[in-house]
Amino acid sequence: MEKVPMTVQGYKSLDDELKRLKSVERPAVIAAIAEARSHGDLSENAEYHAAKERQGWIEGQIADIEDKLSRAQVIDVAKLSGGQIKFGATVTVIDEDTEEEGRYQVVGDHEADVKSGKISLSSPLSRAMIGKEVGDVVEVVTPGGVKAYEITKVEWI
Repeated sequence: MEKVPMTVQGYKSLDDELKRLKSVERPAVIAAIAEARSHGDLSENAEYHAAKERQGWIEGQIADIEDKLSRAQVIDVAKLSGGQIKFGATVTVIDEDTEEEGRYQVVGDHEADVKSGKISLSSPLSRAMIGKEVGDVVEVVTPGGVKAYEITKVEWI
């Protein structure tokens, strides 16, 4: 079974989502199914079918999150250090074409959110940066062509 790397924060957010699904969403959909059943004929009851579909989605989410949590390899970024980029590092880069600065943290796949500066360990940029240090230039193949980034800072926060 393959381990799923994640930060402490990523583990906590998944655990919180699991608790919400089990304690809020699951009971709500069960109540909706019961309500729809009380309306009679189930074969033509759109509310019932929608609630059953929602229940299936919720149960799928619960199973998926439980699977990820059971395979979690939680990495406390605050305990890491060094100049070489690896999982959990927060990296500042400069786009060599536009001189634009970017700041990204390398996180697990489910934690990735580019808008908040978190990129997946399996993303092309992360894969290019892993093992590199400040001063190195990485090239990433993007849909718009090859982009070059200079690594200017590596932090562990």
